[in-house]
Amino acid sequence: MTAKWEKKGTNDGVLTFEISEEKIQEGMTTAFNKVKGTLNVPGFRKGKVSRQVFNKMYGEEALFEDALNAVLPAEYDAAVKESGIDPVDQPKIDVKSMEKGQPWVIEAAVTVKPEVKLGEYKGLTIEKQDREVTDADVEENLETKRAAQAELVLKEDAAVEGDTVVIDFDGYKDGVAFEGGKGENHSLEIGSNSFIPGFEEQLIGAKAGDELDVTVTFPEDYHAEDLKGAEAVFKVKVHEVKAKELPALDDEFAKDVDEEVETLAALKEKIKTQLVEAKNAAADEAIEESAIRQAVENATIEDLPWAMVHDEVHRQMDMFLNDMQRQGVSPEMYYQITGTKEEDLHKQMEGDADLRTRTNLVLEAVVEAEAFEPSEEEVEAEIKNLSEQYGMEEKAVRAALTPEMLKHDISMKKAIDLITSTAVEK
Repeated sequence: MTAKWEKKGTNDGVLTFEISEEKIQEGMTTAFNKVKGTLNVPGFRKGKVSRQVFNKMYGEEALFEDALNAVLPAEYDAAVKESGIDPVDQPKIDVKSMEKGQPWVIEAAVTVKPEVKLGEYKGLTIEKQDREVTDADVEENLETKRAAQAELVLKEDAAVEGDTVVIDFDGYKDGVAFEGGKGENHSLEIGSNSFIPGFEEQLIGAKAGDELDVTVTFPEDYHAEDLKGAEAVFKVKVHEVKAKELPALDDEFAKDVDEEVETLAALKEKIKTQLVEAKNAAADEAIEESAIRQAVENATIEDLPWAMVHDEVHRQMDMFLNDMQRQGVSPEMYYQITGTKEEDLHKQMEGDADLRTRTNLVLEAVVEAEAFEPSEEEVEAEIKNLSEQYGMEEKAVRAALTPEMLKHDISMKKAIDLITSTAVEK
């Protein structure tokens, strides 16, 4: 094969290649075998007409288009490989010549992966991360656990923020009750912000048995069209006021919270260990994000093909929906539950698709610059890791991912690790 690549723009060009007469004849045979079964030719059983008779009746040229379709994908791939380009979108094919007895000449308008000029990506300076866990952090976490174990007890005093009131309510707009504005024996924690803004605050000071009017203004973005920005009055009756009663901070509380500990001191120690692990993980993640972002900012990518960004959006959509599927939520169910459509998810994923695409390009450039080449042992370890992570059999992982895909992912992780591990905190 003779393939010629001619660059026309930053990431665009024309790939010209020939399809040999040998390959053309292979395609003609495939095309003839496909079409002969549909022909009714006098003197021949259906599907038994000879190639010679077909050529005489219809002309060999009648097979050209089907023959080209049969051989073009493989011939295009071979031309791409020979020219050393890396296409990122479907080519636009232009047939320049299809003369009988001559090689066919094809031109393909191709968009290729952009060139990445790496800047500094090793030894980057990033802001020092806070990894310290204080006694105050432990106490705050302990109080959160304590609040979760609180019991609600009836009180006769007036309601204050944090109390729970049991109420009946009936909403009116312009003196007329509106749909969805009524509730009975509803438990509402004052300060939870679960009701319309301004509603809960007006219940502060109320006691059991009180009846009061609560006036609110619905937000402009409220889901009910007829209530957006509207003023409404809720007639409220208070049945009960309950206060939170916190448990004592003692060994019994510790055992109730965590069956693996026997004392409050042991619970505090465990909380501290967990907070240290969480803070270290958050710091490591921040370092990785900051270092990689710097590496991307230091690199130069003259122009980013739209097709690559588009593919990245759909890749993220597929990953998200696959995660949902593993949790038992189909795409149809997800859209129904969230009240969204596919185009809404597409728009959501567009937000940082440009940055994600640039990041992938820079990481691939680092892989090339560092000549990372995963070993067979590393590939096997990655298969085992993915098998455990997703609860799949190893053979299922092998069927889903080619060795090239696995090596690409391993190399990208090596690039991330190199950028991150050489970063300096200051």
